[in-house]
Amino acid sequence: MKLLHYKMNNKIKYVYVACMLVFSLGAHAQTTVQSPYSKFGLGNLRDAVLPQQRAMGGISAGVFRSSYINNINMQNPASYAGINLTTLDIGVSGSITQLKTSSLSENSFNSSLNHVAMAFPVTRKSALSIGILPYSELGYDFKNTATVGTGTSLKTVDYLYNGEGGLSKAYLGYGLQFGDHFRLGANVEYLFGNLIQSRSTEYADAGAINSRDQLKNSIYGLNYSYGAQYDFNLGNKTSLVLGYSGSSNAKLNVEKSQYVTIYHKDQQGNEQSAIDTLSATENAKTKLKLPLVHNFGFTLQKENKWLLGADYRMGKWSEMSIDNTAQNLQDTYGFSVGGQFTPDLSAINGYFKRVDYRLGFSYDKTYVNMNNEDVKQMAVTVGLGLPLASYARSSFYKMNVAAEIGRRGKIDNGLIQERYVNFHLSFMLNDRWFQRFRFD
Repeated sequence: MKLLHYKMNNKIKYVYVACMLVFSLGAHAQTTVQSPYSKFGLGNLRDAVLPQQRAMGGISAGVFRSSYINNINMQNPASYAGINLTTLDIGVSGSITQLKTSSLSENSFNSSLNHVAMAFPVTRKSALSIGILPYSELGYDFKNTATVGTGTSLKTVDYLYNGEGGLSKAYLGYGLQFGDHFRLGANVEYLFGNLIQSRSTEYADAGAINSRDQLKNSIYGLNYSYGAQYDFNLGNKTSLVLGYSGSSNAKLNVEKSQYVTIYHKDQQGNEQSAIDTLSATENAKTKLKLPLVHNFGFTLQKENKWLLGADYRMGKWSEMSIDNTAQNLQDTYGFSVGGQFTPDLSAINGYFKRVDYRLGFSYDKTYVNMNNEDVKQMAVTVGLGLPLASYARSSFYKMNVAAEIGRRGKIDNGLIQERYVNFHLSFMLNDRWFQRFRFD
């Protein structure tokens, strides 16, 4: 009884910690990044993959179970059908970014709580998943300096651009297997967050009249994603999994607030209170239309040993609109390849034989086009799945780490190049909850 009481207390603690982290992530949904390309659209988009998949280039469409360990693959909800233990995954992320032009460079570091996800088996061939994670990130702060006027009236003017915020996604999903090989799943997703952007015009002369246009879009609403998988048994514990996942072109609610103000700066360059508000719009309600997104992929895997896979994705982002106005975005496409290898999952004395070694590569044409140049990004990914000690026969613990070493944009043609190293760390628990044992 003492052992049972101890286990139940531990499980209650896990649930409590997960709930607190979900509340924390929701309360601090505005993620800070430093990327001038996040100025466009909804910001820099984040794939709905955990470090386990991110280390393999972000493959997801055909990712099912490759061992007795359960992983949550919310990018393709059909995969939930293979979850047979209560699974909890909590992660953080950090990013080192270098922004570079032909003459300047700047470094920054940002970190945040990344995700909280849980999954529960419902029947022998179905499971439910719930969680919260980032959907997009907005963060930039840069300045362009120019001269206006002629002769004695020549003046220096600074154009300042600033943005912060992002969208988060809370989801509830269900996956079900039909027969021995086919699976279907779907997520109901609630997107929410604020995108705050401002553009200021400031003159070098003290006492000059400066202006600022600040726009805040508060976005919220339901979206839907779905997926399917079919696997082929190739013998000798080897299988091929084909997968598809997609996201609907739902319409979200937008509350738009916009203010145009004028103000002075003193001799020390400190901004004074606004002189006047030239125009103001508060909480004007409109709609945002998301695009259709498709993802196709496969994995070839040998149970408890290795996995290889690839994905191809595309999105009709040119169709995204706010208040029925197109946002001048481009259609996207990209691909990922990756895999993992586990030397000997059942090794007793060799710890590193039980470690998952992961490697991958990803390439994307983003929805940003500047100076008639499509902005593209690519990254090499690496990671490890590190088993942790377990003190119960039905519990499995693992720490997953991943790193993305990538580049977005280029220096040519007046563009900005971003070089980044993203770190991801998560702790995963598999356990048999809500089940009584006769002996232990």
